[in-house]
Amino acid sequence: MEIISKSEKNTQEIAFEYAKTLSKGDVILLNGDLGAGKTAFTKGVAKYFGIDGVTSPTYAYLNVYNDLIYHYDCYRLSCGEDALMLGLTDYFNGDNICIIEWSENIKDVLPEKVKVVEIQKIDERIRKIIL
Repeated sequence: MEIISKSEKNTQEIAFEYAKTLSKGDVILLNGDLGAGKTAFTKGVAKYFGIDGVTSPTYAYLNVYNDLIYHYDCYRLSCGEDALMLGLTDYFNGDNICIIEWSENIKDVLPEKVKVVEIQKIDERIRKIIL
């Protein structure tokens, strides 16, 4: 399904609705260029679960919210081995929801069953979100 978002707030609203389809153990791969809205999407998912304060985990690799949302940023990882050594894969398919930005950098250690969300930047405000 493709949805057009006209603002960051709209992206969060779309993600809020998408979150209704999620269950503990889900691993979501967020694909999109820098500034596409991956963290905004994560904020919307977290909001559905009553979680505020989501920020980009760029410098920490992983932010954990209420031991439910595990938000990864694998931009600075070069391979799955890096994720293994950092213990990032320990949380896949647990009693949590993993949302992974830049998952292509660790594709060799991702679980077989994942959900993919692609966010394409159309212009400074508009995004195409493919669920």
